[in-house]
Amino acid sequence: MTTPALCKIAFVGDYLPRKCGIATFTHDLRIAVAKESHAECVVVAMDDIAGGYAYEDEVQFQVAEQDLDEYRAAADFLNFSDVDVVSLQHEFGIYGGPCGSHILALLHDLRMPVVTTLHTVLSEPSQTQRAVMMQLIRLSTRLVVMTDRCRQTLMNTYAVDRDQVDLIAHGIPNAPDADQRVLKEQFNVENKLVALTFGLLSPGKGIEHVLQAIPEIVAKFPDLIYIVLGATHPSLIREQGERYRISLERMAKELGITKNVSFYNRFVELEELTEFIGAADLYITPYLNVQQAVSGTLAYAFGCGQAVISTPYWHAEELLADGRGVLVPFADSSAIAREVIGLLGDDDQRLAMRARAHELGRCMTWDHVSQLYIDSFDRARNQRSPSLKPLAVRTLDEQPLALPQLQLAHLRNLSDSTGIIQHAIYSIPDHTHGYCTDDNARGLILTVLLEEQGNDKTDVNSLSSRYAAFLNGAFNRDTGRFRNFMSFDRRWLEEDGSDDSQGRAMWALGTCIGRSRRAGLASWARELFHRALPACEQTTSPRTWALGIIGIHEYLRRYGGDRAAVTMAQQLADRLVEMYRVTATDDWPWFEDITTYNNAKLSQALITHGRLVDDQRAVEIGLTSLRWLCEKQLSPQGRFRPIGSNGFSRDGGIAAVYDQQAIEAHAMVSASIEAFAVAKDSFWNEQAHLAFDWFLGRNDLGQPIYDASTGGCFDGLMENQVNENQGAESTLAFLLSLVEMRGHNANMRVLTTNT
Repeated sequence: MTTPALCKIAFVGDYLPRKCGIATFTHDLRIAVAKESHAECVVVAMDDIAGGYAYEDEVQFQVAEQDLDEYRAAADFLNFSDVDVVSLQHEFGIYGGPCGSHILALLHDLRMPVVTTLHTVLSEPSQTQRAVMMQLIRLSTRLVVMTDRCRQTLMNTYAVDRDQVDLIAHGIPNAPDADQRVLKEQFNVENKLVALTFGLLSPGKGIEHVLQAIPEIVAKFPDLIYIVLGATHPSLIREQGERYRISLERMAKELGITKNVSFYNRFVELEELTEFIGAADLYITPYLNVQQAVSGTLAYAFGCGQAVISTPYWHAEELLADGRGVLVPFADSSAIAREVIGLLGDDDQRLAMRARAHELGRCMTWDHVSQLYIDSFDRARNQRSPSLKPLAVRTLDEQPLALPQLQLAHLRNLSDSTGIIQHAIYSIPDHTHGYCTDDNARGLILTVLLEEQGNDKTDVNSLSSRYAAFLNGAFNRDTGRFRNFMSFDRRWLEEDGSDDSQGRAMWALGTCIGRSRRAGLASWARELFHRALPACEQTTSPRTWALGIIGIHEYLRRYGGDRAAVTMAQQLADRLVEMYRVTATDDWPWFEDITTYNNAKLSQALITHGRLVDDQRAVEIGLTSLRWLCEKQLSPQGRFRPIGSNGFSRDGGIAAVYDQQAIEAHAMVSASIEAFAVAKDSFWNEQAHLAFDWFLGRNDLGQPIYDASTGGCFDGLMENQVNENQGAESTLAFLLSLVEMRGHNANMRVLTTNT
C-alpha cells in the first residue's frame, strides 16, 4: 500500500535565532525537508530565556524549557494540528527536568509517529540518563544517528533493534565553488596561511591546546594566522561572562602569538561561514570529549572540502577515516603542531585530502540528507508503534496532578543584603526579631535546588550569595559551631546557636557541595563543612543528628570516598537506631515517647543513610516509623493533619490538632519522596501529595495556606483560622516542598513505565 504524501511535519527542538548548534541544525533540516517534500513544516521551539526569541512564522508554538505544563500543552497543540510526523532533536541539555526528562511528557501524549534524531549517545550514561534514554527510545517510532559508532552504542548499551535506527549524516550546505585567493583578500589575509576553528566557544572545545601549538608552527610558517570564529556559548555567557575567551586571549599574549591569532567574536550566518571555510588552508577541531557523537562544525568544514586535523572524538574518528583527515591525541599540543606543519608543508597531501573530503561531502548536502529524513518519516508512518494510542481525554488518574507556579516575590521581599528576615506581620517583613541561621540555611538549600532545576540563575544566585554570606558570618571558627540569632542591627545575640541550627547549616553546606555547579559556592561550602563537621559529634538532639545525616549524604554525592564524613554519618545514624531500639513498641514505633516537631526528618535520615550505605536495618526502621507517622497524621476525612505544636503527642495520649505548622508538611513531603526512591511503592507517592496538598487547602479548615500571588505561606493553621503572617520558616517550607515535588514528578516520569 502506498503511503499518502506527507502533508504536515512538526520539528521539535531549539531553533534560530537561538544561538546553538541544534538550533542551526533544526532550522537547516526544516528548510531542506520543506523544499524536498513540499509539506507544511512547522516548529515547536524550546526557550531558555524568558519570553523566548524573535522567531520566524514557522515557529507555531513555544515551550519554556523548565515549564512541564507547556510540554503537555505542546503535545495537545500537535495532536489537534493534523501533524503527520514529529521530528524531534534530542540532546539532554536542551530540555527541562532531570537529564531533560520533561520532553518525555510531550512524547507520551503524542498520537502520531516520532522520529528522534539523537545528537548525543552516551556509552556510559548515569542512572537517570539511562532511564530517560530508555523512555525516549520506547516513545520514538524511529531513531536517527549520524555515525555508525552511535548506532552500535544504541544496540550494545540500550538493546535497540538495528531496524529501528536510520544512519543519516549531518547535513551541510551545498557551497558554491569560490576562488580562495579572492576570499583571503576579502578577509585581509592574502599571502597568509590560514588555520580555522569555528563554533560557539566553551572550555570543552580545547582551543587552548591549539594556541600552545602555535609558537612551534610559526617558527616554521611565520605567516600563519589562526582564526577562532564564533561567539561564546550563550549559556556560558550567562554563567561566567567572557571568562574563557579572556583567558584564551591572555594565553595568546603570554605565548607571544598575538600577531598570529584572531578571535572573531560573533555568531556568523551560513553564507559568511562558508566564505571563512573557503579562505582557510586547513581546519582544526581540538574537542576534548571522546563521546561527542556529532559536530556540525566538523561536518560543515569537511563537507565543504577542507583539510581537517581533529582529536579522535567519535564523529571525527569515523568521518576522517581512510585518509580523509588527520587525527591527533586529545590535549596534545605537540601533535597538533606536528600535523599542522606536515600539512602546510605538503601541498599535494593537503589537496588530496581536500578532494577526498569534498567527494564524500556530496552525500552530505542538505538536499540529499533531507530525502533520507523523508524516507525515515515514511517508514515511521508505516510502522504500528505500540506507544501510539488513539486520541483520548486524560483523566486525573492518568496524569500527574498540577502544581502551583513557582513565585519568589515574597521570598525576595523578606530578603535584604544581610539575609532573610525571620518573621512577617501579614506580608510585611518584621524587623523586630532580625535574622536566624535556621532560615538562611533553608533559603540556601532552596536556591541550590532551584539552580539545579534550571530556574533564573541571576535571581537565584543573588539570593544564594546573601544566604551563604549569612552562614559564613554565623560560623564561630573557635568552636566550630554556628550562631543562630542576629538582631536587625547585625549583632549576634549568642555565642553558639542551637543544635538544630548546627544541623540545618550542615544540611545547607552539604547541599551546596553535592548539587551546586557554582564553583565558588561549592568551594566555600566545602571549607566550612569540614570545619563544622567535628562539632556534630557533641550535639544531643536527634533532629540535629537527622539533619546532619542528610547534609553529610548530600556532601557524599560528590565526595563519596571521604571516610571522616562517612564515619560521622554512621555514628549519628547509630544513635537514632539505638533511640528507636530503646523506645519503640508495636503500638508506638517511634524514636521518643513524644512526637514533637519536624518529626518525619528522623525517619527520612535513616532511609537516606540506609539507602546509600546499603544498611537494610536503617531503611526498615525509617520506613516503619514513617508509615506509622503517616497514619498518625491522617485526619478522619483522609487529609494530612500534622501533629499540632500546641501540646504535640505523647505515647498513650491524644495528639494535639492545632497549631499545625508548615514545617511538618514539608518534612513529610521530603520523607515520603525519599521513601518512594527506596521502596518504589505508590503509597509513598500518595503520602507526598497528601502532605503537599495541605498547603493547597486540603486541610482541616479547607483553606489554602500559601499565597498564590506572592509564593508566601501563612504561619500555620489554628483552630478557627489561618495565621495570616507570612514568615520565613513557613514560606521556605512551602517553596522547598514545591521544588521537591517538581523534582519528584519529573523523576516519576523517568522511572515509571507508561503504558
